[in-house]
Amino acid sequence: MGEKVVAGTFDLAERNQYRTKLKECLAGLRRLLDEERFDRPKNLMGVEIELNLAGPDGMPRMLNAEVLERIASRDFQTELGMFNLEVNIAPHRLGGRVLDRLAEELRTGLAYAHRKANEVNAGIVMIGILPTLAHHDLVSGNLSDVDRYALLNDQIVAARGEEFVLDIQGVERLTCTSASIAPEAACTSVQLHLQVTPGRFADVWNAAQAVAAAQIAVGANAPFLFGRELWRESRPPLFLQSTDTRPPELQAQGVRPRTWFGERWISDAYELFEENLRYFPALLPLMDDEEPLEVLDDGRVPQLGELVLHNGTVYRWNRPVYGIAGGVPHLRVENRVLPAGPTVTDVIANAAFYYGVVRALAEEPRPVWKRLPFEAAARNFDTACRDGIEARLRWPRRGRSGGIVEVPAVALVRDELLPLAAAGLDAWGVEPADRDFYLGVIEERCRRRVNGASWQAATYHHALETGLEREAALAATTRRYAELMHAGDPVHTWPVGLPEPAVLS
Repeated sequence: MGEKVVAGTFDLAERNQYRTKLKECLAGLRRLLDEERFDRPKNLMGVEIELNLAGPDGMPRMLNAEVLERIASRDFQTELGMFNLEVNIAPHRLGGRVLDRLAEELRTGLAYAHRKANEVNAGIVMIGILPTLAHHDLVSGNLSDVDRYALLNDQIVAARGEEFVLDIQGVERLTCTSASIAPEAACTSVQLHLQVTPGRFADVWNAAQAVAAAQIAVGANAPFLFGRELWRESRPPLFLQSTDTRPPELQAQGVRPRTWFGERWISDAYELFEENLRYFPALLPLMDDEEPLEVLDDGRVPQLGELVLHNGTVYRWNRPVYGIAGGVPHLRVENRVLPAGPTVTDVIANAAFYYGVVRALAEEPRPVWKRLPFEAAARNFDTACRDGIEARLRWPRRGRSGGIVEVPAVALVRDELLPLAAAGLDAWGVEPADRDFYLGVIEERCRRRVNGASWQAATYHHALETGLEREAALAATTRRYAELMHAGDPVHTWPVGLPEPAVLS
């Protein structure tokens, strides 16, 4: 989705041509897999983080073009909303002190971006959903001025044929409508990439799906939207509803949404790309001149541009990615589960937990996906989004007796998944000091039952108890969050509530 496109309309012939081209790309992917043309193991990982711009008052600032002009770095890019930015960290090899190196790179980059944002009376806030966003902030006029976003919005709106309905029942209930996909811009996430060989792809993807609920439980950081307290991680239901091309009748028929957990474990990466073609009509039927099968016949590597573009419009929480580096194709699992923030330390701790536990689960002799029904993994994901650190999850019982038990997420993570994550990081060759520090952050969140969402909610309610009205309490919570975020101590150490006003002597 990163290429610049020109907004326009597509006729029936173009859509049919695009469908044919997609099938050719899929056939090309199949040939690449069968001919074992993919890159050898490199243990490469990458990180992308979506960010918010807010002013000293905690309110959103629609200034990403001005801020990006001042940052003047290719590491920072636009995102869907004018109050969004994205920072991309170059791929790193998993091993050694990679976690500390990533943390230092992020701190340096974000501090620089924050200083540049300050020049236009804005600042960087790394959070799942900015609590002060109002319904009037998320309209098409506040989409970034980039052709691909206008085109994507137009095509999703046309496919749906009516307004989008947001209806999320959490601590409170939010119901409203939108004439555009702009509410999706409220969702700011961390994307963790892991390059894998085709032979390991299915095991890694299945492991990532199985552990997604645990990631959310310990990492939730998006409890508010449009002034309402909703799910502890409100991004998934918001993302689903704000990009849903299905009117109610198609939903009732069981047509799959484009924002999708999935419905089964897989045995091959090809299955996911093929499902994306079989279930989801093209939103952006933009074609290039490449003939992928001819390119393969010539012994070269095809870009598979149409397949890559279409794949980017199906919003799986663990997405398959085809890429080319140095003229050699590779596959990645893109984990899109986590919200941004709260601090750099928390982000790297979440990454350490993910990369470690996925490695360990993928290599278990009795894989968890052979013992856990996929439907249970999907329900776990929704439960974790609703309840966050207090969630109870279904998980295979340890030992020979087998069966599925319901356990507190914090107990599952602390007693079973953290030791697996430690073993996985050891297998990657990560230094024990990095391993212990960052997994220790996850352990402390579990021990204290604190994550970004629980801190936000507790501080908001404290602000209400001091007499602030709802909007003022959300703004005060956001300002305090930003202050602590930039201070950098992990969220489990943050004091709940607002600082006492200074007393003049």
